[in-house]
Amino acid sequence: MELHLRIIGVLLVVLALVHVIFPKYFNWPRETANMSLINRQMMYVHTFFIAFTVFLMGLLCLTSAQEVVETPLGRKIALGLGVFWAIRFVIQLFGYSPKLWRGKAFETTIHIVFSLLWLYMCIIFFSTYFAQ
Repeated sequence: MELHLRIIGVLLVVLALVHVIFPKYFNWPRETANMSLINRQMMYVHTFFIAFTVFLMGLLCLTSAQEVVETPLGRKIALGLGVFWAIRFVIQLFGYSPKLWRGKAFETTIHIVFSLLWLYMCIIFFSTYFAQ
């Protein structure tokens, strides 16, 4: 299980760093130009804190996999992370319109890859919690 947690750690750190390209890739300066200043800044600030939280989850998995697996507190943290990523998995399936990805090869691939990633993390974190 520790190996899987370390793999997840690497994936989460990479995912966090990928957030840096979001504003340019999604053309936020143009897309958000008509938003109020508070809404535009909230989008950037919330994206930063999502990325930061994902980064910290990754660091936890990379640096403390053994403690997550072997201690009661670690297993409780794994349960919390399992719930977090399970909710993210449900949002991936039902929160985004299929119009965003259906019939588009790249977008469909990304949708499937991230669905599988969220599911993988759910399985690992829940398995860590329940393997007492």
